[in-house]
Amino acid sequence: MLSPAMPGYSVREAARLLEMSEAQVRGFVRAGFLTPERGARGEIRFNFQDLVLLRTVKSLVAAKIPARRVHAALKQLLRQLPADRPLSGVHVSAEGDRIVVRDGDEMWNAESGQRLFDFEVAELAERVAPILRRQAAEARRDEANMTGHDWFELGAELEASVPDHARDAYRRALELEPGHTDARLNLGRLLHEAGQVAAAEAHYRAAIEARPDDSTAWFNLGVALEDQEKDVEAVDAYRLAIQLDPQSPDAHYNLGHLYERMGRQALALRYLNLYRKLVDEGARR
Repeated sequence: MLSPAMPGYSVREAARLLEMSEAQVRGFVRAGFLTPERGARGEIRFNFQDLVLLRTVKSLVAAKIPARRVHAALKQLLRQLPADRPLSGVHVSAEGDRIVVRDGDEMWNAESGQRLFDFEVAELAERVAPILRRQAAEARRDEANMTGHDWFELGAELEASVPDHARDAYRRALELEPGHTDARLNLGRLLHEAGQVAAAEAHYRAAIEARPDDSTAWFNLGVALEDQEKDVEAVDAYRLAIQLDPQSPDAHYNLGHLYERMGRQALALRYLNLYRKLVDEGARR
């Protein structure tokens, strides 16, 4: 799983984008549907995934699904989704009194694992995009006063809706601060998602050179190597990611399936069992 940096939207901006009242937004937070970050003064700051979750909750509550069931179903769904499937990558909707998840051609009931208002994340990203494009344009006009960290923060905000602008922001951050490892990791991830896997690999390796104990960098490198069918190198990268972060279910999951593809069934079973154990432990917390 790549580690997306976090964009920030205020309660007012979230309410406007989602066509909700600020009281509704705050109410969903108080009800425990999500736990957004807090700004320097303690104010609520949502990221794009939070907006996705809020809109999902809104659509399900509007479909007369009891709040208790919505809360339980979304909590279970977030545990079910693997590393490469954030909540924004699936559709959650109501069909009658069932909460249904669609992921490509697959569809299942979020509560029972079996099969509600289709929820289109792309529409939300499109609505946010003009705000973010204006921010990017303002930053370029004020380029002389921008630091590498400023460009990094801007890139984090741009990722979900305008990834091309985000890549530009991360490149500018690295021009000013070549040692900004987080910018390098995020740029590598965006290039990876855009299909430029070899370029992504180069950024991951540079990040590891600067920060060799970064489990995320090793994990992302493993994914890039696996995508290029460099399975033996990918195994080494995943094993190092697990060594640095033994509680990472994603690394166990990917390594288990990689061993399975390589025909090493005993090792595959070992790591997939560890993955299930970590997921179950997380569910009980």
